[in-house]
Amino acid sequence: MHIIEAILLGVIQGLTEFLPVSSSGHLVLFQKIFGISEPALFFDTMLHVGTLVAVFAVLWKDIWAILRKLNQPLTLYLIIATVPTVIFALMFRKPIEQAFETGQFLGFAFLATSALLVMAELLAKRAAQKRLPTGGGLPTNGGLDKMNWLDSLVIGLMQAIAVIPGISRSGATLSGALSRGLNRDFAARFSFMLSIPAILGAAVFHIKDLVKGREADIAATAETTNALGTSAGIGAAAIIAGTITAAIVGFFAIRLMLKIVREKSLWGFAIYTGALGLLVLADQFILGIVF
Repeated sequence: MHIIEAILLGVIQGLTEFLPVSSSGHLVLFQKIFGISEPALFFDTMLHVGTLVAVFAVLWKDIWAILRKLNQPLTLYLIIATVPTVIFALMFRKPIEQAFETGQFLGFAFLATSALLVMAELLAKRAAQKRLPTGGGLPTNGGLDKMNWLDSLVIGLMQAIAVIPGISRSGATLSGALSRGLNRDFAARFSFMLSIPAILGAAVFHIKDLVKGREADIAATAETTNALGTSAGIGAAAIIAGTITAAIVGFFAIRLMLKIVREKSLWGFAIYTGALGLLVLADQFILGIVF
């Protein structure tokens, strides 16, 4: 892999990991378009590490507040919201891996992301119209003080379906949070904090597969993998370039997304993912240019 290709994938990962358009879906799509072979596990893991650095750089105050006091409601809510994703990923790992390899559900998944974003805006508007200060219904301006375990479970279930490439993790979790009436700023921050265990989990899976791959290579005396576990075509310079690019682009993507969620709506992203889904389906079933 050339450095330019590594930087391109770093830009895609950093930008789409946090914008509600699906990073995994875009990586699969761009690999198909440009004929880039699937990145080695070590390289893919390092791209995730880059975006993880971006989360810590932007939300360090929120993260430090959790680390200083682990025994608090927010910690519990993050754990509850993470569990469904772990269960779903373990139960359906092979179909998910196949979806990544073939991209056969990509068009439908992008359309699903669009539908989730539309649903989020409609339900958020409906929740905002409710003024129920004495109880009942959904909180209309809720932050952490208005959140409960059911809210976190709903958000977690939404994140679980986002393991399918083309369904945006940030879009799904934002949809879940806004549909529960949580305020937009807190919904975005919770979504990004929730990305930490999600990204770490993906990295752990990759590292485990990397170790297995190395053992298989050693057993077969294969020469296609170097000491780092990367493919022979991916050098250290490309790995470093991709990782740094993902971190820098991810940093600005998070800041941009926080501003958008606070001040604007998600309709633009819904239109984009909807149009992209239709184009992918047209290519998959009619044109056959990329797929």
